[in-house]
Amino acid sequence: MFETLTEKLQKVFKRMSGSGKLRPKDVRAALKEVRLALLEADVHYQVVKGFINELQQEALGEEILSGLNPTQQIVDIVHRKLVKLLGEEAAPLNMSGPAPHVILLAGLQGSGKTTTAGKLALRLQKDGRRPLLCAADVYRPAAIEQLQQIGEQAAVEVYADDSGDPVAIAAAALKHASAGMYDVVIVDTAGRLQIDQQMMDEIAAMEQQLGQPETLLVIDAMTGQEAVSVAKEFGERLHLDGLILTKLDGDARGGAALSAREVTGKPIKLVGVGEKLDALEVFHPDRMAQRILGMGDVLTLVEKAREAVDEEKALEMQKRLLSSRFDMNDFREQLRAVRTMGPLDQIMKMIPGADKLGAMGPADVEEKELDRVDAIISSMTLEERANPAIIKGSRKRRIAAGSGTTVQDINIVLKQYKQLGQMMKTVAKGGPLNIGGLRLG
Repeated sequence: MFETLTEKLQKVFKRMSGSGKLRPKDVRAALKEVRLALLEADVHYQVVKGFINELQQEALGEEILSGLNPTQQIVDIVHRKLVKLLGEEAAPLNMSGPAPHVILLAGLQGSGKTTTAGKLALRLQKDGRRPLLCAADVYRPAAIEQLQQIGEQAAVEVYADDSGDPVAIAAAALKHASAGMYDVVIVDTAGRLQIDQQMMDEIAAMEQQLGQPETLLVIDAMTGQEAVSVAKEFGERLHLDGLILTKLDGDARGGAALSAREVTGKPIKLVGVGEKLDALEVFHPDRMAQRILGMGDVLTLVEKAREAVDEEKALEMQKRLLSSRFDMNDFREQLRAVRTMGPLDQIMKMIPGADKLGAMGPADVEEKELDRVDAIISSMTLEERANPAIIKGSRKRRIAAGSGTTVQDINIVLKQYKQLGQMMKTVAKGGPLNIGGLRLG
């Protein structure tokens, strides 16, 4: 989402680093470009104004400009100010007090509330909770059916009735949860195409009926400036506890993510990063700031890897690497594990400097390339997978015909297999990596 903003900020810092010693006018010129980049990213103008004022006040300090590397210090200041703008630290869901805990999802129609309800239920279930979904949107056609389908996919019960009264449905769901030993109730409320009095009165009544629910506003991150005004109005009418941003994997400019928290004063708790039910992540301001500045996000990458890779399989793989038994089956296993971590373009963005690795860059990574590799390996015999060294001319032609590829494609896959085997063996032994002349470790 932040590709354009990241690219522009990196250009600003590159020009600054090429200037040698920085003068106040150089810093002011650079901050003017940062300001323009933020405005073009659809960040609210008041938020930009306050952000740039704080940056300028600190960046023009004498100790910065006279330091050994003023550009790096200014980049560090920008990073710290971005973290502050985004909320300092991750804000967990409130699970204190007696169960069942109630999470009330509010927002406009089309913001992704229903899908987010299912994602949240699945996430809580994985954390050892027993959630109940409540279908309280009685206005949108098929809203209840949609939530029931999502609940079935997540293996989570959905409470619904035909009373037609959203407030009564939510109250009944809470009673059902108490009797059924559920510890969390997630209420999917109705939205409108725009804010109206009836919607606000209804959800305010629901909030009152449910005691003290954790009310989370679901915002479509692709709606830009409109998201900010929506957040502001909901914040004035409800006791908002936090925000959930959806479609953060989209191609919008991302201004809502940088503005919503500042405008509402409420933390961004979760972000939707894909269409699948498991594509809901805790929002970490520091990690997001690193991504915006093109520094990658190693911590999130490691977390995804831990979720995707079975620990016992990983240990077995390490043994195979150290004993030089890494074969094509292992190669395919590694590629499939990477795919379970999420879309490849998003994974690549988490690797620091990936945009500078040429063919390794996000723009050049396509899912269909992995489909091709998988098809090629699947077209090999068991003997060929176990001992790729025997794959010569006639075997290559047969594999190419079976996988719908070319002999050149087979050669590329065999080369990639050798490179990955060598690289992973180095990692397993604790040695440094050397990628494209860049020594790591």
